[in-house]
Amino acid sequence: MSDTALRSSSPSSANRLALTALLIGGAAIGGSPIFVRLSEVGPMATAFWRVALALLPLLVWSKVMDKTATDSRPAGLADYGLLVLPGVFLAADLAAWHLSLHMTSVANATLFANLAPIFVTLGSWLLFRAHVSGVFLAGLATALAGVVILKGGPAALGDGHLAGDATAAVAAVFYAGYILSIGRLRSRFSTNRIMIWSTASAAVCIFPLAFFVEDSFMPMALFGWTMLIGLAFISHAGGQGLIIYALAFLPPAFSSLTLLLQPVVAAVLAWLLLSEPVGLMQAIGGATVLAGIMVARRG
Repeated sequence: MSDTALRSSSPSSANRLALTALLIGGAAIGGSPIFVRLSEVGPMATAFWRVALALLPLLVWSKVMDKTATDSRPAGLADYGLLVLPGVFLAADLAAWHLSLHMTSVANATLFANLAPIFVTLGSWLLFRAHVSGVFLAGLATALAGVVILKGGPAALGDGHLAGDATAAVAAVFYAGYILSIGRLRSRFSTNRIMIWSTASAAVCIFPLAFFVEDSFMPMALFGWTMLIGLAFISHAGGQGLIIYALAFLPPAFSSLTLLLQPVVAAVLAWLLLSEPVGLMQAIGGATVLAGIMVARRG
């Protein structure tokens, strides 16, 4: 569906379609830890290929939708800088999160990275004076509590290392910057243009780390390339594209809550694909996250 098609719908219909796109996008991104875990190259190389390979479907989609998408061309250097900014935030987010996975437990890294909605809410209030209702804050708190439950409760937070936990929290700050910067761009530019500029600039920023730091830059087997292509096409081009699409119609603070779907989707996929057990605690946590998102939607 094009930006134009969604804008031509009634406001309530457009919001419902945007919410559907947002949830599907969050679920698609939720599969990224599985692809990252199965990748045959290091964390920085995986992050680079994630954005570099995603440019292929994005460019094809841009060509197909060239005459149907509502868009504005950048007016000057300031506009180009604004289009590059989300990619810089995204590159820093991916680098910090992938690094944290090697410094602390996977549970802790995922949990602290999922603090992004808090920083998005704070940023929306501090920078743009956005109204934050009590109902939204209650939903946010409920969803965050669900993430903690999903990861095994407060007692599970002690199995990592402080530096790794802090690095994951830094990743959450950068992801918040990514969401906020895109939210400001969506009033002027199409999903296609924002995705291509942010993805390309993220690839440029990550490349030096991936090429000079990693021992293995390219996978040697077909399976390794399959994991990278899945990460690029499904989680980035598909997931991030749908989220950016929805940001034209939904507030950034609420849209950032889709990040909390990641541990739910990751737990289900790990159970199906990696035979990792899903116990009662994980089921309660997943249900609590979804309930928190629904409460926040009403706010």
